[in-house]
Amino acid sequence: MSELPIGSIVTAFYKTGKYIGEITDIRPQSYLVRVLAVLKHPMQGDLHHPKEAMVEIFHERKALSYREQMNAPKKMVKLYSEETIPAYNQSLQVALEKMRQELQKDDSEFAALSLKNLEILNAEFYKLS
Repeated sequence: MSELPIGSIVTAFYKTGKYIGEITDIRPQSYLVRVLAVLKHPMQGDLHHPKEAMVEIFHERKALSYREQMNAPKKMVKLYSEETIPAYNQSLQVALEKMRQELQKDDSEFAALSLKNLEILNAEFYKLS
């Protein structure tokens, strides 16, 4: 597979979130990607014990901020195929609501703790709705 050039608009996974961004640098194993929009909000909790509530620390996981840079493994980066890029705040709100809806269908302790974290994140950082 050929390397994507600097300036390419891409989708990239970072930890458990998915973003639209622009490649700003090329590294041996990764691309440096500047975040422009959120496609999937990161999962809450412990990354090493996904979907488990009984962990030492149940982390609040924020989405990466607008224009924040991430090192995304090259295999997790693909060209963005849509014509327009959604506004960051709008995309964050859509991703947050989608995650809320999925968690509300789940009656597990993990889902309850995740919903609580999302409300805290929205109140303290996002202030979307």
